Amino acid sequence: MVYGIFIEGLIYGIMVLGVFMTFRVLNFCDMTVDGSFPLGGCVLAACLTHGIAPGIALVIALLSGICAGLVTTLVYTKLRVPDLLAGILVMTMLYSVNLRIMSNHANISLLKIPTIFSNITQFVKNHSFNFSPDAAILAFLILAVLAICICLNLFYHTDFGLAMGALGSNPQMVTSQGVNIQFMRGVGICMGNAMAALAGALNAMYAGFADVGSGTGVVVSGLASLMLGEFILRTNVISLQLFRVLLGSVIYRALMYFARRYGYVIGMNSNDLRLLTGLLIILCLIISNYDIVGFFKKHLRIRNEAELEKKCSN
Repeated sequence: MVYGIFIEGLIYGIMVLGVFMTFRVLNFCDMTVDGSFPLGGCVLAACLTHGIAPGIALVIALLSGICAGLVTTLVYTKLRVPDLLAGILVMTMLYSVNLRIMSNHANISLLKIPTIFSNITQFVKNHSFNFSPDAAILAFLILAVLAICICLNLFYHTDFGLAMGALGSNPQMVTSQGVNIQFMRGVGICMGNAMAALAGALNAMYAGFADVGSGTGVVVSGLASLMLGEFILRTNVISLQLFRVLLGSVIYRALMYFARRYGYVIGMNSNDLRLLTGLLIILCLIISNYDIVGFFKKHLRIRNEAELEKKCSN
C-alpha cells in the first residue's frame, strides 16, 4: 500500500512538475496535458510492441510530448487562438492520434512485454534481495525524479530560466528587455508536455497497459496536487517549490487511495473521486484566498499575548 502510494505519487509528480511549469511559471492555461499524458503511454506501447528497447522507448515518448507542446505553441502563437482553447483543441486531436499510434486499439497490454519495471522486478527476484520489487521500483523512481528536479533547478537558475519565471508574472518587462517571449513560452510549453508524456509512459509501464483514456482529468488532478503542496509549504525558493510539487502529488494519491478504500464508510465509491478532487481544489482556493491558516495563527498569537499580559499583571 505505502509503496504503491509513493510510486504513483512520484510518477504523477513528474506530470505535476510539467503543470507547475505551464500554470505557475508561465501563467499559461495548458490543457494539452490531458492528451500528452496518454500520448506518452501510447507511444511507449507502440515502441515496445515493435521491439524497441524500453529506455529508447521512454526517450521517444518524451519527444512525442515535446511535439504535442510544439503544436499547442504554434496554434497559440501563429493562429492567435487563446491559450485555453489551443490546449483543448490539441488535446481533442491527440485522442485520435493516440488511437492511430496504437493501431486503432483503445488499450494495449504490456504484461508480457519487457519494460524497465518488469526488468527491475525480475532482477530482484533472481538475486533474492532482502527487499521487495516495489521497493526497488520506488528507489529507481526516486533517483529518476531527483535527477529531473536537479536539472529543473539548474535550469531555473539560468538567465533563460529566470526570464521564463518573470514572463509569467510580468510579460511586458520581459518584452522590454528584447526577449522573444513567443519562443520562451514555447520552450516552457514543450518542456511541460514532455514531462507529462514521460509520466504517462512510466504510468503505462507500472500499470501494465497503455490506454487512450488514461489522461482524462489529469490536469485537474495535477492542479489539486499543486495546490495541496502550496497549502502545506509556502516558499519562494525554487528548489523547495519543486519539492512541494512532489509532496502534493504523493499526498493527493494518498487521499485518493484512502477515499477508494474507506470511502464506503460515508457512502462514497470510485465514481465520487472526481467530485472529491473538485471539492479539494475549491477548499485549497478558499483557504489560500482568505488565508484561514494565517487567521488562526494571528488569533492564537493574540490569545497567547493576552494570557502573558494577564500573568504579568498578576
